[in-house]
Amino acid sequence: MINGKTITELAEARKSIRTYSSKSIPSELMKELENKIAGSSNPFSIPVSFFILSKDQYDLRSPVLKGETYYIAGKVKKEPYAEEAYGYAMEELVLFLQANDLGTVWLGGTFGREAFEKAIGLEADAFMPCVTPFGYPAPKMSLRETLMRKGVKADTRLPADQLFFENDFSSPLSPEHGTEAAFEAVRLAPSAVNKQPWRIVRQGSSYHFYLVRSLKETEPDMQKTDMGIALCHFVLALEETGIKTEVIIKDPGISCPENTEYRFTVCTQTA
Repeated sequence: MINGKTITELAEARKSIRTYSSKSIPSELMKELENKIAGSSNPFSIPVSFFILSKDQYDLRSPVLKGETYYIAGKVKKEPYAEEAYGYAMEELVLFLQANDLGTVWLGGTFGREAFEKAIGLEADAFMPCVTPFGYPAPKMSLRETLMRKGVKADTRLPADQLFFENDFSSPLSPEHGTEAAFEAVRLAPSAVNKQPWRIVRQGSSYHFYLVRSLKETEPDMQKTDMGIALCHFVLALEETGIKTEVIIKDPGISCPENTEYRFTVCTQTA
């Protein structure tokens, strides 16, 4: 839980915010965020560096935003599962901000990337998958934001029986399985163009995560970053109920539908 709110509650409350108010963020909260960034980690043990950036100081811009003052941007060395590590670590920050009533929105392409990369000192062997503004949401969304949300059907999600399965992809997971909150937290997670590329197959106490490729693979890969976001919701939601988790990479050899690939497994144990 964060500030007395469960991960599922935060996932339900979180919306992509593109219009911000001029209300200043308390210095104490900014310090808490800095401490959260300093302690950032992920299950892949891949170092990710995050930075708080002032929009005006670094001349940062995004055509889809209005009123933003600060951004979080990060960098990670190019290696297998770097995008998942980045997605996991950054979503932890997003959930922390949501728990403190601050809005965010994952941006992968609609911003001046060169200025951000210069601001964080991005090296040639690293990349910056995404950034997010953060601040208090404005009382009213801009017309552009309203249209964007409608365009990507931002308030809709696939039903659980299309995302979660038992033993293989032919059997949807039973609605009553004891870890409903963790799966709902995954179902509500943000993703690029709201594609929800994750699928989970449960086998006993192991949960195998698969990526359904629906966007072109790029470097950095947005849908692999999405997988890290989903993993963050799943792991944090399980751990707040006392379930221990370990992330491993060991393909169970389950037959996959077209355009579907294995990514990682969460092994669980009741504390």
